[in-house]
Amino acid sequence: MTTSQKKPLALVTGVGPGTGASVARRFAEGGYRVAMLARDKARLAELEKEIPDSIAVPCDVANAAALEHALSTVGQPDVVVHNAVGGAFGSFLNVDADTLQRNFNINTMALFNLARLTAPGMVAAGKGAIIVTGNTSAQRGKANFAGFAPTKAAQRILAESLARDLGPKGVHVAYLVIDAVIDVPWQRERIPEAKDDFFISPKSIAAEVYHLAHQPRDAWSFLAEIRPFHEPW
Repeated sequence: MTTSQKKPLALVTGVGPGTGASVARRFAEGGYRVAMLARDKARLAELEKEIPDSIAVPCDVANAAALEHALSTVGQPDVVVHNAVGGAFGSFLNVDADTLQRNFNINTMALFNLARLTAPGMVAAGKGAIIVTGNTSAQRGKANFAGFAPTKAAQRILAESLARDLGPKGVHVAYLVIDAVIDVPWQRERIPEAKDDFFISPKSIAAEVYHLAHQPRDAWSFLAEIRPFHEPW
């Protein structure tokens, strides 16, 4: 076994240029090999070159068979971070049913499948963590979030069921509500008048994900929230 293979393995879904990439970097800095799942092969290939001991795994997490194949190629993870997200804006009258179903498959069913594929190995080892990145849509349904909020609410409830099941078996499940606009280029373009402290940085999100995955066993969180200091709530 090589030195790299002796490292613990973190599996991160939804590794885009923002939160996902920052989470991958943070776990690599913490001494992990990182399996990075996303659909964009080219972007993953670039990140694989940048992040030491990372593994690019092109995969559509909404496809259960593809997700199972991806897991079989990387092995049993010590930590799973489900960051992949499917979203859509619009009222219930103008969001296609197929869009809602697709978002449900990414946000909720992918978590269900990830847990079924990875939790048994964690239970057998007596340790492990499954961290889910969420947002305020998991807690409320605004009019123009009909294609998104129901799937995030279902995701949060599923995560809670997992936490209640797996926690007593030594596996920590936590749900992180991100109550903020994430600082990525397309959001900067959408809100050009916003000041720097309006946004939350992907690096700060990644730091909290890493923290949740490493909480001591006598002080586990399930539902955690992060937001900029002046964000109303």
